[in-house]
Amino acid sequence: MTQRASGHESDLRAGGGDPAEWIEAAGRDSPARPFVETPDGRHMGYGELFEQSGRYAAALARRGVRQGDRVLAQVEKSLDAVLLYAGCLRLGAVLVPINTANTAHEVEYFLRDSQPRLAVVRPADRELLEAAARGAGVAEMDTLGAAGEGSLSRLAGDCAALVPERGGGGSALAAIVYTSGTTGRSKGAMLTRANLASNAAALDDAWRFSPDDVLLHTLPLYHIHGLFAALNTVLISRSSVLLLPRFDAALTLEHLPRATVYMGVPTHYTRLLHHPALTREATARMRLFVSGSAPLLAETHREFERRTGHAILERYGMTETLINTSNPYLGERKPGTVGPPLEGISIRVIDPAPESGRPQSDAARQAGAGAPGAIEVKGPNVFAGYWRA
Repeated sequence: MTQRASGHESDLRAGGGDPAEWIEAAGRDSPARPFVETPDGRHMGYGELFEQSGRYAAALARRGVRQGDRVLAQVEKSLDAVLLYAGCLRLGAVLVPINTANTAHEVEYFLRDSQPRLAVVRPADRELLEAAARGAGVAEMDTLGAAGEGSLSRLAGDCAALVPERGGGGSALAAIVYTSGTTGRSKGAMLTRANLASNAAALDDAWRFSPDDVLLHTLPLYHIHGLFAALNTVLISRSSVLLLPRFDAALTLEHLPRATVYMGVPTHYTRLLHHPALTREATARMRLFVSGSAPLLAETHREFERRTGHAILERYGMTETLINTSNPYLGERKPGTVGPPLEGISIRVIDPAPESGRPQSDAARQAGAGAPGAIEVKGPNVFAGYWRA
């Protein structure tokens, strides 16, 4: 079931096979190219991304963070949160993004489990979490706010940009992302730099990204969808991003005429359909709408196409594997399906009896939708295992 695509050499075009290398190469080669814009008027090109992420890398190093150390971050979505991610990439630190809705008690578990060198929290949460951080043996704590305020951003502003030498290659960890914990305590999925790079290259190719694209970003930055599928695909293609603080239907539609790509979850599309401003005219510049993280109802797919003329492209992924499959960019996007595997990824359905390990029988396949089976995934996107497990 491996899907072979005929696309371009994205990783070579962007300057290497590592997200940090993409930042560094674009900063040198295309410094004036726009990288990000926010609704409050902040603009940043790739040259400034290179400079500012180097300052964040230096700030992390000033706090004693070294390659392989964990940096836990429970911060609001912002341009500075993107710079923190980029700074971790460039230093070789391991980002541990935490859902902003998690309680202090839940964050205490993540602190104890991930054992970060540095915890970065919202300014209002520092006093609440300091005791938990001390109890977990966390050496340093900094703050980072939605408007760029906080001790970490001040420190970064005082630092000269650092261009560190990273080691470890693609097998080095880039992030630990905790699962939802629906079957027990949350587990930390260890994602390597090669996991991130290979998946971004596959998405860049499958979704035909180019430097002319503008991604309208309304997703959170603590899940693989908004942090990796979105930002890394922008970085490898040297395209740009309109970074909204959160999803709001009216705000999204206000900025849609300036974008070419949108990545959302099913609830985003249902809310957009409830807004009268969603029209063919409003989406005339768009070339791609992507949905993931949950199943999209077939009726939502059909109604969105009727209203806009665009067939939503569904994809399937998970924390442990990033994005596995995608409906075709060219060709039919059948409602209720998620398409074949991405380039370099193999998927099979096996007998649901866990002790058998046998490929699913022809009879079960012929049974169609609803037949039981388990999915196995193989490829460079598959994580390195669970942290401490």
